[in-house]
Amino acid sequence: MDIEFWHDGEPGVVSVSCIPNEDPSAYGKGEDARGLPVCTATIEHPGRGYRGFFGWVQLVRSTDNASGGGAFEADPAPLLEDSSAPYCWYGFKPVLFDAPSRDRGRRLEWLAHSFLGFTPLDDEARKEVAPLLGFAWGFVILDDGEVTLTPVRRLAADEWTTHLPYLRRGYPEWEFAPSLTFRPDG
Repeated sequence: MDIEFWHDGEPGVVSVSCIPNEDPSAYGKGEDARGLPVCTATIEHPGRGYRGFFGWVQLVRSTDNASGGGAFEADPAPLLEDSSAPYCWYGFKPVLFDAPSRDRGRRLEWLAHSFLGFTPLDDEARKEVAPLLGFAWGFVILDDGEVTLTPVRRLAADEWTTHLPYLRRGYPEWEFAPSLTFRPDG
């Protein structure tokens, strides 16, 4: 799926691929990842230098998370778990990559909301996430261990706003723009 966006007055596109993991070792995973999704999202945008600096915020609702599937929670990359930033991947046109693994001993529902954003550099002291687009993806493990991937879909702007209370509580030193930026002038 390709999702168009605008940043700094120029168009860009995020290409999302979410496929079953048929070769876990190739992705650095164990056999408990077989059949679960491998999600990759790449960014194409003409921005160079700081104009090409983006970050990914990913929140996951899963029946095995702290809320038992009742709420979305931060999903930091393992190397960034201690970071105070809400980004799970960031840098110059960073690739979102995730390949979950789970035990197949019981039914499980897992859904990610992944948002591409940027931090405006007009005031270097201000830490803000301004989201540009979002998409959902995930999987379900049935009682018999069968895995079904959840189709990738673009998220609407109001789906970002539902996460703002959690993000503001979890990252109090950061500001979060109130909505996704879809406009060419955004």
